[in-house]
Amino acid sequence: MTPPSPAPAPGLHIRSATPADLDPILAIERGSYAMPWSAETFQSLFGREGVSFLIAEDPREVVGYAISWEVAHDAELGNLAVSPHYRRRGVGAALLDRMIDDLARGGVRSLFLEVRWSNEAAHRLYASRGFQQIAVRKRYYERPPEHARVLRLGLLSSQVQGEGAV
Repeated sequence: MTPPSPAPAPGLHIRSATPADLDPILAIERGSYAMPWSAETFQSLFGREGVSFLIAEDPREVVGYAISWEVAHDAELGNLAVSPHYRRRGVGAALLDRMIDDLARGGVRSLFLEVRWSNEAAHRLYASRGFQQIAVRKRYYERPPEHARVLRLGLLSSQVQGEGAV
């Protein structure tokens, strides 16, 4: 059994990202990925229909973000990253949980993502939320070259917090 994620840091607040959050988002992105997304990529997502762009902030700074986009009744988690100083404090789990809840409330049926084969911390987080591996994308990542696991989570109305069984 996968151990639960730690409770989020005290004072953690999750909200929709705005263009004013771009600089700290870019700093987290660059500190997290070998091939970071560009500022233009992030800017293109603000206000776009079907895109959910969340940030986690503590009282002092933006400490993480998550982005998904919807197509029909499915969604893809395009990116989730946490500042290195805030990892293993439940920030990623809090962002993921909020994203899942928002998508389920919006009628999304499945959430998909790709994750590096070697990213064990991410695998533990996703498994703890019920994601299952459905495929492997060979050499999906370029720097360094590595396979990606394709994961899927079925979203049911009973997963929406506060709702009883239907």
